[in-house]
Amino acid sequence: MIDLSTKYMGFNLRNPIIAGSSTLTSRIESIRELVLANVSAVVLKSLFEEDLMLECSPESRKFEKSGNYPKGAEYGGIRSRHPKMEAYVRLIGKCKSEFDIPIIASINCTTFHEWIPFAKRVEEAGADAIELNMFVLPSDPMRSSIENEQVYFDILTDLRRHIKIPLTVKISPYFSGLTKMALKLSWTGIQGMVLFNRFFTPDIDIENQSIVAGSIYSSPEEMAISLRWVGLLSDRVMCDLCGSTGIHNSEGILKMLLAGARAVEITSVLYQKGPAEIGIMLKGIEDWMQRKGYSCIKEFNGILSLKKAENPADYERFQYLQHINVIGKEC
Repeated sequence: MIDLSTKYMGFNLRNPIIAGSSTLTSRIESIRELVLANVSAVVLKSLFEEDLMLECSPESRKFEKSGNYPKGAEYGGIRSRHPKMEAYVRLIGKCKSEFDIPIIASINCTTFHEWIPFAKRVEEAGADAIELNMFVLPSDPMRSSIENEQVYFDILTDLRRHIKIPLTVKISPYFSGLTKMALKLSWTGIQGMVLFNRFFTPDIDIENQSIVAGSIYSSPEEMAISLRWVGLLSDRVMCDLCGSTGIHNSEGILKMLLAGARAVEITSVLYQKGPAEIGIMLKGIEDWMQRKGYSCIKEFNGILSLKKAENPADYERFQYLQHINVIGKEC
């Protein structure tokens, strides 16, 4: 009997496949389809601060512009009772009453004082955990990398004082010292870290001379960056890792598990092939495990991480040099 269960953020998941935040996780009907397809957990569509700000009154916006923290906190309390917030809270309640898998709320804020009221509301609504979708764009030339990075720690430290349910952070690879940053983030008491965020990518329409959206969906090739860093970090950080971006099949999931991820988040493949693909992925994992003689994921989880790999240098520059040498011999 093949056991596909895994432990992530303290949750005993029935398999390593989590439905990532997307429009598919914004409605009870589509979430139900994912659960019936045997997904192990669901990350609800991110609650964006900007969505709630669009309908705020000019008087409320003055609080934001003032930069006054007490007023900002009061404003946050007002926004946390916004109709869209209430709809989010109701969705959490419906999911908890109908499904027996972890329901993870996702929040994305741009101002420091909004994280706490948003997080408290989803915790009170019954969410099992919160995924913090965090990114500070380093676009201000007057702010150092240290100042930008400190924002993450200020938010997490404050949230940990107010929130009791597990927290996971979804970050990008865009840090000057990613290994150190990930390690320090894991020291804040978070239970998980998702590698990595996939951002909007601009493209240019040369005929109309306008900026347009690039590829909406990820491709399997995009998994390479996340895979490398899961392998580099899984033995070092003090929290569980979850692989994300470019995971489209059972092979991608197995690679992440071998590198040390405890679970994966999938989104693009669900849009492109539908929830039924989850069953195909799980069958692929089972077949591979049976072929390799594994009875449970724990037996091979992380055996190819940096610390345990036969040749750890393959995760770093040496891998690049080997690849170039191979190409040179073929030419």
